[in-house]
Amino acid sequence: MTDADDSVPVEQLSYTEASRELDSIVSFFEQREVDVDVLVARLERATALIDELDRRLRRTRAQVEELVPRLETLAAEAGGDAGGEGDE
Repeated sequence: MTDADDSVPVEQLSYTEASRELDSIVSFFEQREVDVDVLVARLERATALIDELDRRLRRTRAQVEELVPRLETLAAEAGGDAGGEGDE
């Protein structure tokens, strides 16, 4: 992770980018002794990344929970009696 990564707001990162950056921070802590000032900055960034990733996961879960029943209904309507044998 470079200092430039910190300049991008976490909300602008893709889920994958945020996850990779968080992994990089964890690796950074595991591989070396860290200056206290750097520690605080990296922990703040990690916390922001975790919060953003959690928010996105919750939003995605809510969308999936809303969409799955609708898809099941559409599939049942489209399948009807044709090709739906043995499903009941």
